[in-house]
Amino acid sequence: MKIQKTNAMRMLDRAKIPYEIFTYEVDESDLSGTHVAMDVGLPYSQVFKTLVAKGDKTGYVVFVIPVDKEIDLKAAAVASNNKRVEMIAVKDLLSVTGYIRGGCSPVGMKKQFPTYFDASVKNHDCIAVSAGVRGCQLFLDCDKLIEFTKAEIKEVIR
Repeated sequence: MKIQKTNAMRMLDRAKIPYEIFTYEVDESDLSGTHVAMDVGLPYSQVFKTLVAKGDKTGYVVFVIPVDKEIDLKAAAVASNNKRVEMIAVKDLLSVTGYIRGGCSPVGMKKQFPTYFDASVKNHDCIAVSAGVRGCQLFLDCDKLIEFTKAEIKEVIR
């Protein structure tokens, strides 16, 4: 399967950050990250999904968490210096980030939003995140990804 370079890939290329591409068959009836992890052959804990929320003080914030976990909105609010955060509607995802559900990457959004990786990222040297399109994951060094996205590491899952 020939993959077109995504904005996320071009940005990582420019920054000279190496990555591997893992492709998978998109199942429109199951866009879950756990399905993606099984398809690319990685443990759930090593495949991260990108969630976008809106804080009452900071505006949009991005949380990157393992695909089999749920975000703890109270912890996410504390981590991002908000009193509360709520997930944005799926219909707003494209206009806010430039990405669609199932293809939202922490790299290459329309704007650089405050980004927080769950602390469990420290359990791995490399993780997979969306390449910015459904059907493609980027597998890369955690430290380089966190530095590139100017992210902080916080406890944000239940």
